[in-house]
Amino acid sequence: MRVLAVNDISCVGKCSLTVALPVLSACGVTCDILPTALLSTHTGGFTGYTFLPLDDEMNKIADHWETLGLKYDLIYSGYLGSRAQIAFVKDIKRRFLKEGGTFVVDPVLGDNFTFYKGFDEAFAAEMLSLCAEADYILPNETESYLLTGTRDFSAALEKLSAVCPHPVITGAKAEDGYYIYFGDRGEQRMPIPCVEGSFHGAGDVFASAFCGCLMRGLILERALSLTAQFCYRAILRTQKEVTDRKYGLNYEREIFPFLQSLEAEARQ
Repeated sequence: MRVLAVNDISCVGKCSLTVALPVLSACGVTCDILPTALLSTHTGGFTGYTFLPLDDEMNKIADHWETLGLKYDLIYSGYLGSRAQIAFVKDIKRRFLKEGGTFVVDPVLGDNFTFYKGFDEAFAAEMLSLCAEADYILPNETESYLLTGTRDFSAALEKLSAVCPHPVITGAKAEDGYYIYFGDRGEQRMPIPCVEGSFHGAGDVFASAFCGCLMRGLILERALSLTAQFCYRAILRTQKEVTDRKYGLNYEREIFPFLQSLEAEARQ
């Protein structure tokens, strides 16, 4: 099994490809990477960071890969810095996803119900067009709002289900707790434990582990359950052991029990 992760490289602060590569590899699949940008650190809490878009290099990499005849069982896209990069990922899917392969989009747009710097409604509309080509999408509660215009998760899920066969809204805060909303034979929601506060990189850990579960043959509900448990334990450990959260989740110490659960599920 071969996975391609399309995301940025933040050299410091565990997120994006520095999370996707080790987590997916630990799940027992080959993970190749296509970097969209190179940053000295991620942008959440750091100042003075460097940022280098890699559009030209991405084209050269893809052209070389075609000479190798590479094809992927799953392609997962995360942070994309421009509308041109969104269009490029559509082309990457066309050129490199195996027939019958899986396309997963984490539509990175914002948090706290606002856009990240440099993104706007036009960018969200373009991201929605990428979601329309995906088998699974993984917006957080903010991104579901920015994509659909509603904070009602049931209504948002219905709108996203018209775009993608398997939308998943992660970390959705309802009146009675936190849930994962997902579309699988109609609306379903899964209660998840919550740790208050902001934990940078949690979404990247979730998306990477989720893709690993899919590649090991887990059905959607079980993939979401195992992934949510893994992220919760990593967040709890981070809360106890990490003084500066902008450096990311201490997920490494929780990956072994996650992999044990994954192996047990995959054997069933």
